[in-house]
Amino acid sequence: MSEECTSSCETCSSNCSDRTKPESLIEKTNEMSNVKKVIAVVSGKGGVGKSLVTSMMAVLSQRKGFKTAILDADITGPSIPKAFGINQKAAGNESGIFPVETKTGIELMSINLLLENHTDPVVWRGPIIAGTVKQFWTDVIWNEVDYMFVDMPPGTGDVPLTVFQSLPVDGIIIVTSPQELVSMIVEKAVKMAKMMNIPIYGIVENMSYFVCPNCKEQHYIFGKSHIEEITAKYEIKNIAKIPIDAEISSVCDKGLIELFEGDWLNQLSDRIEEC
Repeated sequence: MSEECTSSCETCSSNCSDRTKPESLIEKTNEMSNVKKVIAVVSGKGGVGKSLVTSMMAVLSQRKGFKTAILDADITGPSIPKAFGINQKAAGNESGIFPVETKTGIELMSINLLLENHTDPVVWRGPIIAGTVKQFWTDVIWNEVDYMFVDMPPGTGDVPLTVFQSLPVDGIIIVTSPQELVSMIVEKAVKMAKMMNIPIYGIVENMSYFVCPNCKEQHYIFGKSHIEEITAKYEIKNIAKIPIDAEISSVCDKGLIELFEGDWLNQLSDRIEEC
């Protein structure tokens, strides 16, 4: 900065570092909000259990005594409210929109909490969808949140890019399944995170195996996992594997995800606390 600087860049022709440094695209939260840490849950393709992992991670954090929230950024395929058994609509006033709380106090915001009917399709173009996700961050009044989990739409398109650029994402969790084709797509998600300079907290492989109720052995319905190869290649330390379990599906369908039992994600949850 020049000694003669007047702090008015509009009338200055100098190319000093303060004038040329890139402007942050991070959006501010509502003035009544306070969110300490943001974790995005991503996947390279749909149908691998991203919303399930988002819900379970939020439940684990809430069980540990942290104030937790979920921002459902999957605008065209919102499933978070159903997993928690939420049927009520979000309310608001001139100050902003109030998230809906689950039975255990997890704050939720999803497009399904604003639609007249939860089965109404969202037939919007990309810029409108991306703008809605931004509004979930800027217009919703998030109340003293320790950990916010963002349930992302699949892929590496408009909305993931909007979230990575507009929200102060501290790290991501990548969700996958054992199919070999998915392994290739996972690498795309990993590379996008590297391009955006966002840390990867870990990878979760859903539907990893099935435990036979009779012989108690693990069976690999979708083939052997390749996840170790990817984590070794990109030096990702944390791997979690969730089995095919009818009980998990049952609690989601009944809106009782907060009652799930299982320690598959405990180490990953601990890792997030350490970061």
